This record gives sequence, C-alpha cells and structure tokens, in this order.
Amino acid sequence: MSKKNNKPQFTKLSELGEFEVINHITKDFLVKNPSTVYGIGDDAAVMDFKNKQVVISSDMLVEGIHFNLSYVPLKHLGYKSVVANLSDIYSMNAICSQVTVNIAVSNRFTLESLEELYFGINAACKKYGVDLVGGDTTSSNKGLIISISAIGALDLKSIVKRSGAKKNDLIVVSGDLGSAYMGLQILEREKEVFKVNPGNQPDLSKYKYLIQRQLKPEARKDIIDYFESIKLIPTSMIDISDGLSSEIIHICKNSKVGCDLYEDKIPMSEELMSSCEEFNLNSTTVALSGGEDYELLFTIDQKDFEKIKNSPDFSVIGHITDQKKGINLVTKAKQKITITSQGWKSF
Repeated sequence: MSKKNNKPQFTKLSELGEFEVINHITKDFLVKNPSTVYGIGDDAAVMDFKNKQVVISSDMLVEGIHFNLSYVPLKHLGYKSVVANLSDIYSMNAICSQVTVNIAVSNRFTLESLEELYFGINAACKKYGVDLVGGDTTSSNKGLIISISAIGALDLKSIVKRSGAKKNDLIVVSGDLGSAYMGLQILEREKEVFKVNPGNQPDLSKYKYLIQRQLKPEARKDIIDYFESIKLIPTSMIDISDGLSSEIIHICKNSKVGCDLYEDKIPMSEELMSSCEEFNLNSTTVALSGGEDYELLFTIDQKDFEKIKNSPDFSVIGHITDQKKGINLVTKAKQKITITSQGWKSF
C-alpha cells in the first residue's frame, strides 16, 4: 500500500496477475519441517514422512455463511481458518506439519487486503510450526472463499478415531465450552446497533474473552503434546467445532455406545454465564450447541484417570454406557434427557 496526498492507495489484483500476487503474499513464509522437501514454487509440493501414516483434513469457509467481514478482521480470519483445520488433525492425536491454502476473491479485494489475510495465516503457521506448501488463487463473484487442507503424520499405533469408545470409559473435555458462540452473539448484536447508529462506538471490554474465543480461537496442540508426555492415548477423540451435543453423538454412534453427560460438570467461563443472563439464554444450551470452541472431546479408560486428574485443562463430564441406554444429559435436577444434535448445520 502506498500513500498519495495522505490517502492510502490500494493495489488492484488485476494490476499484478495471479503469479505475482502469489509471490507477493507468500514471500514471508519459511519452511520449518524436515518432512517438507519442496514447498511453494513447483506444480506440487513434495513431502517425506518416512515410516509414518499421513493424515489429511480439508475445510472451507465461505463469506456470508461462515464469516461476516463487517466485524471479522481479515488477519483474524486468516488465523482462524488455519486453526480450524489444525484442530481436525490434532483430534486424531496427530501433529500437523503442512497446509495448503486455496482462496477465491472478488474484485472488491485489493492486494493489501490479501496481505492482511495472509498475515493471519502466517501468524498461525508460525505459532503451530506448520509450513505453507501450496494452494490456488482465483477470482470469485461471491466474495471471499477460503479452502485449507492440513497435512500431518503419526505412528499407526497412536491414531485415535471417533469409534474407539467403550463401556465405562470416562468422557473428558479440554478448556471451557460455549464462549465462542456468545462472542458471535455479541458481535451480531453490535452489528445491528451499528446499522441504526453508525456513530456508536461500543464498549466491548467486558466481553474481551468471549470475542477472542470467536475471532481468534486456538487449536489444542498443547493437549496432544501433553498426551505424549504422560503416555496417554485416548480411546476416542473429536474436536468441538459443531457443538458438544453433535460431537458426543458422533462418538457414540461411531463407537456403538451410549453415554451419560452431567450438566453440572460441563465447564463454562464466568464471562459466558454472565453474558447468558444478559442475553436471557440458557448457559447449558449454549455450551452444548454453540460450536467453534475447537476444544478436544475424548474418552479414556478409567485406569488412566490418575494421569489427568491434576490437570486444570481437563474436565470429566460423564461416562460411556451401553448403546441401548441412549445418549443422555443428566440435569442438575438428576433427570435424564436425550441429547439431540443442535449444533452447526451446513445446509
């Protein structure tokens, strides 16, 4: 971006062409992993994982469906788009080492706006130690579309799937749930206020944690590292992107088991609970159905409880039962309610 008469001058993407744009926005990405043989610059990336199993996950974010640029900064969007994909790799008990990034942009975007987006992508790559090794850039008549593939590796004996939970396993979750959803509700509310009064400057200081959980979430690589350090392999695992209710149903159906989740054990932040009161929302419903927390939901054998019991990162929220007993929430009043999928639906 240059300045002329103290006004910023933005560069149209059409002035550079596809390859110059790619060279410009990827010039600050460095190769860090020995498994990356060739990255950006050839027709395809080359990776060498030797005797490990390769793990690949892809995800797509579409403007107007998954994000709203009226309140989502491009650098945060770039960061979050990487984190969402890394979380899928970590949920398999694997470590991600490479990503590819595909974007389609309309002509309202400038080179400088893409720089902001890739600043966030690069920040996530640096934090989580992954290499950007390729992708595609093209035009769009529907705004901004981002598609990212994440690539990792692990030993076959370490892989954790959704289908390994067994009767009497403990159900454990990392972090707290529901805060990302409440952050979204606050941003949506302030967007509507801005429409009525564009001069209004909202004070969002008391919602800082909730908004951060929505705009700049973190993937739980630290949990996977911790599992390795304590020699723990969960029996099943999934990341919480679509909501706790949807994810526990996935585990139970894939594992052919039932479960009892305990309402009073579900971890929630104080900020979430106070905001739920303000918005007249039930905090348990938000924690069950909110989504985009990117925490890890997993099951462990009861004998492994000793390994995790002193960690503040984990909450035991229930246990696995026989399939015929169903998938249940045990309320604070000790009533059993069947859990239904109330999380994010793509269509």
